[in-house]
Amino acid sequence: MDRNTFTGLFLILIILVGSTYLLRPSEQEMKREQQVQDSIAAVNKKTPLKSKTADTARAAVIPVIDSAILSGPFGASSTGSSQPVILENDLMKINISPKGGRISSVELKKFKTFDKKQLILFEGDSNKFGLLFGAAGKNINTNNLYFTPTASGLNVTKQDSSSLTMRLNYGEGKYIDYIYSLKGDNYKVGFTIATKGMQDVISTQHQHLVLNWEATLKKKEIDIVNETRYSTAYFKPVDDAVDHLSLTESETKEVSEGKIQWISFKQHFFSNVLIAKNGFSGGSLAVGTSTQPNVVKDFKANMKLPFTGQDVSYPMEFYFGPNKISTLEEAGYDISKQVDLGYWPLKYINRWVVLPVFNFLEGFNWGYGLIILVLTILLKTVLLPLTYKSYLSMAKMRILKPEMDEIKAKVGDDNPTLLQQEYLKLYKKAGVNPLGGCLPMLLQLPIIMAFFFFFPNLFELRQESFLWMSDLSTYDAFFKLPITLPFLGNHISLMCILMTISTLIYTYFNNQVSGATGQMKYIGYITPIIFFGVLNSYPSGLNYYYFLANMLTFAQQYLIRQFVNDEKIHAKIQENKKKPASEKKQSGFQKRMEDYMRNQQQAAKTKDITPAKTPGKKK
Repeated sequence: MDRNTFTGLFLILIILVGSTYLLRPSEQEMKREQQVQDSIAAVNKKTPLKSKTADTARAAVIPVIDSAILSGPFGASSTGSSQPVILENDLMKINISPKGGRISSVELKKFKTFDKKQLILFEGDSNKFGLLFGAAGKNINTNNLYFTPTASGLNVTKQDSSSLTMRLNYGEGKYIDYIYSLKGDNYKVGFTIATKGMQDVISTQHQHLVLNWEATLKKKEIDIVNETRYSTAYFKPVDDAVDHLSLTESETKEVSEGKIQWISFKQHFFSNVLIAKNGFSGGSLAVGTSTQPNVVKDFKANMKLPFTGQDVSYPMEFYFGPNKISTLEEAGYDISKQVDLGYWPLKYINRWVVLPVFNFLEGFNWGYGLIILVLTILLKTVLLPLTYKSYLSMAKMRILKPEMDEIKAKVGDDNPTLLQQEYLKLYKKAGVNPLGGCLPMLLQLPIIMAFFFFFPNLFELRQESFLWMSDLSTYDAFFKLPITLPFLGNHISLMCILMTISTLIYTYFNNQVSGATGQMKYIGYITPIIFFGVLNSYPSGLNYYYFLANMLTFAQQYLIRQFVNDEKIHAKIQENKKKPASEKKQSGFQKRMEDYMRNQQQAAKTKDITPAKTPGKKK
């Protein structure tokens, strides 16, 4: 043992011995403690205490307990009953705990989790809700204090309403109230914070009360990875658009610019929203990924409420309910904007075109498998003119391919600029737009991509079955894998397989129509395989739509082929070649390409005739 170690141990020994001597109870304290223990033992044995010593002990117990309870601000509220008060209507059952006066759990009666259990939005000690402020030189968190409930009509029907006041007493005429109200057939809970006589209690140094809200949201869907992908904290500034924190990483964000209308702890298909009717004066939001089993994400908010030192009232509302767009729109305040329908212009296509048509079809009370089928038929019917133009243009390019091959053999690959010029001359003579097959496909692409956001966020598909698919809002695990593979996970989706096969067949026939060769031909076969890896864990409803879209495209192309004759197209091309140049229409693209090629050729000629400069000698 070295000297430093020995010195340290010796000093620790001195401290232990000294503290034992200095902190030992006095003889008077030891007698008092003995009296307390004797009195407690006597009560437990139900033995009457007749001696003077026992009476002294009983008198000693009461002051000790009372001083422990009443010491410090809100001392009388440091203990209380934990029996929750229940607010209930046809849609929700809300437990309000006297500790913190907060909503401790919310059950949505009409919904179940993936394993058919009660759907409870949040519960447990990890969920907190309370005011943070300074009083009498101490930091107060009302989440840890006990409120006193007064209520009437707690069980309500569709036409009824109920109210509950949870009061945190400080003293005579000094208290904080949490006032809850609930109406029948509604996912909103009225909530008002009111202070009375607290201007001499609460420190006004920072001129704000901080409302702290924390929640741990647990798994409710079968695929927690997908559920996590669509869960995060949202917020809405009063004068700005809805915004959100990161969907993939933990993030803390200050939201102090202007007033904040509402904040939301959003899961994939359900939301917990707190609306401040007069706005919050800024604050901070945090979302964190979790390593705990069956936990989707952790949420935390610290929002500011202005406190001027007078009796104040903060009117608010909670929304606890499904992320069904029509239901969220009824709640107001743009809460529906937290449902991600894609980027511009995809969200406008979904919100103003796809969603109204879907809601219209839903009114027929059909199954959702049939609704998706009819929706796809209507969409493909609207896009039929573009499909026809695309097919016709690709057919023209296929017929011109022998002539293009001759040009390529004549010009060679050494001069790509000249080769493109010759191609453009051929297109111009034949009256063919080389982009005629691509442009209709590009116009359809935003609609195809819009569904990529529409179906995964569509609450209506949740737990709706069709054929072997038990839930159209998640993958159909038709084949279970003994291991977890990258991208694929631990399952294979049958509908995703059918979608991939149909896409490969579609690619094959599309190549036959367009005459694609080389790299473009094989890229068309690689892309569906990539999509299989991506879409295997996406909702079966989305894969079902893509499968239907492919099958309907086959049917459309078959019908178009009955009306389109290659010989007639070839004759039309030859007829166009004989027309004077003045009678031929030229697309803007062709004109720009000709100008570009002409400029490139002119630049090449200028470069060839410019003599090389030789350095001159200095005189």
